[in-house]
Order: sequence, then C-alpha cells, then structure tokens
Amino acid sequence: MPKVSVSVSGGIAEVWIDRPDVHNAFDEEVIRGLSSAFEQAEKDASVRVLVLGGRGKSFSAGADLEWMKRAATFDEGRNQEDARGLARMLRSLARSRLPTIARVHGAALGGGCGLVAACDFAIAKKTASFGFSEVKLGLIPAVISPHVVAKVGPARARELFLLGERFDAERALACGLVSRVVEDDLALDAAVKETCAQLATSSPDAIRAAKDLVRFVSSSPDEERTDDETSKRIARARSSPDGKEGISAFLEKRRPSWHPEASKK
Repeated sequence: MPKVSVSVSGGIAEVWIDRPDVHNAFDEEVIRGLSSAFEQAEKDASVRVLVLGGRGKSFSAGADLEWMKRAATFDEGRNQEDARGLARMLRSLARSRLPTIARVHGAALGGGCGLVAACDFAIAKKTASFGFSEVKLGLIPAVISPHVVAKVGPARARELFLLGERFDAERALACGLVSRVVEDDLALDAAVKETCAQLATSSPDAIRAAKDLVRFVSSSPDEERTDDETSKRIARARSSPDGKEGISAFLEKRRPSWHPEASKK
C-alpha cells in the first residue's frame, strides 16, 4: 500500500499521508511519496490549490522510530544525504506555484510541524497538538528550521525549539504557525473548502507572483534594490494578461476569466 495518496477534483489536489497506524510518521518512503505528490500537483495545469492532510487520528507525528533507528547506524555522509531528501521535499512545498493548505488535526510534531510551516495556510482543529521535541532526544529541528523561522520569527522559534514542549492549537495560532483554529472535523473540512473557494476567485498567475514577492522582500537586505524590484514587479503585473483582464472585469462589473463563476450570468 502506498504511504502517500493523491486525488484531484475541482481544481484541488488533496495529498494525504496514509500511515494511520503510526500517526503518519515520516520515513524515506513517505518523503519520496510527498515529493512525488507535490511534483505531480505542480505539473497539473488543472490544479489551483494543494491541500495536505493525514489519515487517521493525526496529521503527522514526525519521524518514524524505525527510520530514526536506521539513521543512527548511518555515517555522517549518509545521514546528510538522507536529510537532504527531507529538505528538498519541504522546499518544494514551500516554493510551490500553488497556494498550499495544511489540514491539521491530532498530533503535528517535529517534521509534521515542518510541513505545517511550509504551507501558506494552516487550518487546525482545536484539539490538535504541536511540538518540536528534538532537543529532548539530543537532536535539533535543523531541516525544518528555515520554514518554521520564516513562519513564526526567530524569537518565537528559539523559545519553541529550546523548550521542546508540546503546545495547543491556540498557542500555535498566537505564534503564527497556524492561521485558523476550528472546533471539530466538520468545521475543519468546511474551513478548508471555504479557503479553497476563496483562492479560486483570484488569478493563479497573480497568486504565484505574490508568493514570490513575499520571498523576495523578506530576504532582500537592500532598500534601494527592494524598491526597484517591487516597482518592476507591479509594472509587469499591470501589463500582464491577467492584470489587464482583472482591471477590465472590475470596471465592467463582471467576473474575471479565471473566476469559477465567470461564465454564469
């Protein structure tokens, strides 16, 4: 049985970690499966949004214990190559052209938190739990750290990484790791559906450009270069096909061509 499954319907790619017996813990096969699923969704022109979830009781409880035992027998070079596979998978999720949503319930620990942080949106059930417990095992949350620090900031990441304690969905919301907390499974599915519907009303090209804009601005230390580059980007957007279509549609009081209801009167 595959440990990761993908389904596409109505412009939404749903990617599921399917190891409910071990709370969707990571191993080499899960990492390869997620990498393949993200690549598949990225290449599918019909896909507008990617939703990531976990089957069973948890989103993902982090690294699989058997995988960690095997890794303990590897030399440093083999461990580095093993970690690079995880890094590439997380980076492909973070840099996807698609808006990405983590559907979080149950445990989201370690690498599971890394997946949450790498997504654009994270919607969590109230009873979800989070944590970076690596220091309790003599380890560090190294590969996931770029995504967590980008999401919650260095000060909060330092606090969470050093304490290594579990925390609830409300604290995850307060620190910016998740964007919304809901009461139950029905509300979780409804919130994901609502977010997908809202994203579908925006230009796919503009969404991609907006994601890239945030990456550029947050990593650029030079104010003059930032102002020059952002000026160029809005000029390109205004003269792009989607930019022209969006402005025309607004002025003509109609739906733009990419809107799901554009053909309806």
